[in-house]
Amino acid sequence: MLSTDEKNSAMEGYRRHDSDTGSPQVQVAILTERINRLTEHLRGNKKDHHSRRGLLKMVGRRRRLLNYLQRTDLEGYRALVQQLGLRR
Repeated sequence: MLSTDEKNSAMEGYRRHDSDTGSPQVQVAILTERINRLTEHLRGNKKDHHSRRGLLKMVGRRRRLLNYLQRTDLEGYRALVQQLGLRR
């Protein structure tokens, strides 16, 4: 889990307005941060299959959000993928 400060720093560059916490861009940014942290954890703990399942669920949720964003706002999708450094 991310602390409140880490979550706020992850949301900083992707908000549409000051109180934006639920737009797809913000959700993808938070999920990306969580995925990166969990990936590092799994590199050191190769037999932690329960966390690996959670990682796969998070990756699937991020993929669905990105597909939605691609359908609704193509330029925003391209900018977000570029900023986060995702391979899509």
